[in-house]
Amino acid sequence: MKEDYYDILKIDKRATAAEIKKAYRKKAIKYHPDKNPDNKEAEEMFKKAAEAYEVLSDPDKKARYDQFGHQAFQGGGFNGGGMNMDDIFSQFGDIFGGGFGGGGFSGFGGGFGQQRRVKGSNLRIRITLTLEEIANGVEKKLKVKRKVQASGTTYKTCSTCNGSGQVTRIANTILGRMQTSSPCPTCDGAGEMIDKRPANADAQGLILQEETVTVKIPAGVVDGMQLKVTGKGNEAPGNGISGDLLVAIQEEEHSSLKRDGDNLHYDLYVSLPDAVLGTSQEIDTVTGKVRIKIEPGVQSGKILRLRGKGIPSVNGYGKGDLLVHINVWTPKTLNKEQKDFFESMRNDEHFEPKPESSDKSFFEKVKDMFS
Repeated sequence: MKEDYYDILKIDKRATAAEIKKAYRKKAIKYHPDKNPDNKEAEEMFKKAAEAYEVLSDPDKKARYDQFGHQAFQGGGFNGGGMNMDDIFSQFGDIFGGGFGGGGFSGFGGGFGQQRRVKGSNLRIRITLTLEEIANGVEKKLKVKRKVQASGTTYKTCSTCNGSGQVTRIANTILGRMQTSSPCPTCDGAGEMIDKRPANADAQGLILQEETVTVKIPAGVVDGMQLKVTGKGNEAPGNGISGDLLVAIQEEEHSSLKRDGDNLHYDLYVSLPDAVLGTSQEIDTVTGKVRIKIEPGVQSGKILRLRGKGIPSVNGYGKGDLLVHINVWTPKTLNKEQKDFFESMRNDEHFEPKPESSDKSFFEKVKDMFS
């Protein structure tokens, strides 16, 4: 089981954004590879801390993690350490500023002064899933148009920054000489420039190419959830790293089942004779049809609970239930013979309403549904 992000950073779930950042910086400095050369354990802790910070520092991701745990990012996201060193330094490098003698960290394995690899832009795609696919999990093959480096494109070291991706400026101030660094304006921080490119490539040496990407959707995802497929966004020019593919989940409305969290609701209409005499009927579930028994004398509004016939928890905490709502259908038109029968039964004691203590009122049923 993956380690809890809050435990990794040693913080409480109520930690503020500033506290989360401070906790991550402390961990990152402690386990930074420049401080722990050839230490695989420290490198692993460094990656875990960055992964935890990426989620907890983003309000949307944090909210989804608090609700669904690690399952919220399955399907290619943070499974098994989805972040690599290039991801970490390209996204969070500025958070280390001043950690080691004021120079900050600017690379991995090379200490100070190395370039930070540019990351390609992310792509976003929306997929629609049926309730059955959500209940069982599904593997989808998606056709994605992404930018990739064109064959024949070559790059050369940027002459402005000499491949570092940064330019340093020194300014005289009332406090003395101040040194600042910023991304190179010539290469946009890549450290490389186009040398040769084919005619069909853009200014960065990239072309648009269609690719089929396989995405594993875990069971129990919810409408609006976003999964990340690492490295399947647009490629970056030169020696950069690819962006990510963000897959937004959209739930298709089911014809007879209504979802409420992990539970499902089904409205079953039974005729008056079936309600009086009892019957059995087939109903829809996300795993196929099942037959349920309707006891004689069933009352309209009664709820039958089919345990475990709902949606699996995206956190892996079992399955929800299927709640079958009984609605006794009263006919609106009757022939003479039928009217005469009910007229004769009007004063019959068996047709007089005699609710028992177990027959809950409408308001009690609503209260039970929300409790």
